[in-house]
Amino acid sequence: MLPKNFTFGIMQKNEAEILNEWAIKEGWNPGLSDQQVAKHYDPEAFIALRHHDEFIGGGSIISYDGLYGFMGLFIMRSDYRGQGLGAQLWQYRRDKLLSRLQANAVIGMDGVFNMAPFYARGGFVLSHRDLRYEGIAHGNKAVDVIPLAKINQAMLYAYDNKYFPVPRTEFIKSWINQCGVLGYAIINNNEMVGYGVARPCYQGYKIGPLFADSAEIADKILSSILSEIPSELVQIDIPEPNVNAIKLAQKYGLVETFGCARMYFGNNYSEPLRNIYSVTSYEFG
Repeated sequence: MLPKNFTFGIMQKNEAEILNEWAIKEGWNPGLSDQQVAKHYDPEAFIALRHHDEFIGGGSIISYDGLYGFMGLFIMRSDYRGQGLGAQLWQYRRDKLLSRLQANAVIGMDGVFNMAPFYARGGFVLSHRDLRYEGIAHGNKAVDVIPLAKINQAMLYAYDNKYFPVPRTEFIKSWINQCGVLGYAIINNNEMVGYGVARPCYQGYKIGPLFADSAEIADKILSSILSEIPSELVQIDIPEPNVNAIKLAQKYGLVETFGCARMYFGNNYSEPLRNIYSVTSYEFG
């Protein structure tokens, strides 16, 4: 039970802007349009904790058509930490998301390492680590990459679904059409074999998703994206078991700077990690 005068609710626009400011201060470097994309896709994706009418904590609980959920952007205002309120907010978000999903649906999350034991007590099981690599962009454009705007969109959505637990057509449609987004794909024998996206963030760009059938294809897509943003800070979030992805990041001079524990609640979900060269985002899966 929350103490008196504390309440949960759907996050308002001004509160979402505050949450974004907190994320920037935490060094998470959110994308410029991440929240707008998520909120448009799922209007109930952001939960606020308030003291009277004052916003003091929040986080995302995005539902992918009730078939899969993802929790992220969990932040408490610094002066309200250490009082047990954050734990109650997290538990409320988990239970609220469960109530919005179909029976037996899985929930994923990327949590900071030191919070993994807490999440485990809440029913989440560690799958692997997702590691952030970053550096200064440089690359060369491959001759066989195609801008995402020129790709058959149904083919793109079908390919994305190979590497995400459920179809997320409307989310990806908005994700790749954010202002300033760069993206390329490769088609072989009329079949998509890889695609990648870079979106502008408060500092530089983040690459995600980057899915590819092979390291060679991922290299072409990554190099082509990097060639479009020379000298910019770039970050890429790699599942640690994909050693080829880590080698690829290192090839372009990127170094490990951060990481999260990828955890799941519910039925086991086996990701095709060897083809995932960057997750879409730590916040939305």
